[in-house]
Amino acid sequence: MSASAGPRQIPSDIRLIAATNRDLEAAIERGTFRKDLYYRLNVVSLTMPPLRDRREDIPLLASHFVAKHGQRARRRVAGIAPEALACLKAHDWPGNVRDLENAIETRRGARLHRSHHGRRPAGNRVRERAARRGRDGGYHEAIRDEKTRIILAALDQAEGSFTEAAKLLGIHPNYLHRLVRNLDLRTAIKNSASG
Repeated sequence: MSASAGPRQIPSDIRLIAATNRDLEAAIERGTFRKDLYYRLNVVSLTMPPLRDRREDIPLLASHFVAKHGQRARRRVAGIAPEALACLKAHDWPGNVRDLENAIETRRGARLHRSHHGRRPAGNRVRERAARRGRDGGYHEAIRDEKTRIILAALDQAEGSFTEAAKLLGIHPNYLHRLVRNLDLRTAIKNSASG
């Protein structure tokens, strides 16, 4: 048998799903997106509002990601502390669902409870600082505050044991010591232990 020369048609039946966060109609007007491709893709159009506009979805999504990443890390995760859930719901999630998943994945480990210090959720502190400054800044300070809160809460729950706190956080004890040193938390830890 000899192969026929040239291309041949192969029948196919496929469905293509495409997603974008760009305004394709504006891109067509600018000449940066092909009009014919737009009409081939745009048979059924779904608009998904950003996560900040559907905060009621955050608890379900967060629970899903906690279970997913807990299983992947071969850890049993007890759940999400109410204070942590309040922080998740208060955040604007500029990266939407992927941003939320990344936040959950980086906090692997057992359930952390709020420290007895009665701190407000981080989202509220960030907004208060930004309002005082009159701008939307404070990202690095907010991250530092949240790391501090999480570490102090873990140490409080572990009754001062770095090894147990590291297990709760899902990190190596040496890394926890390095974080404490970098965040200059030794004094806060001593005051918490004596108080």
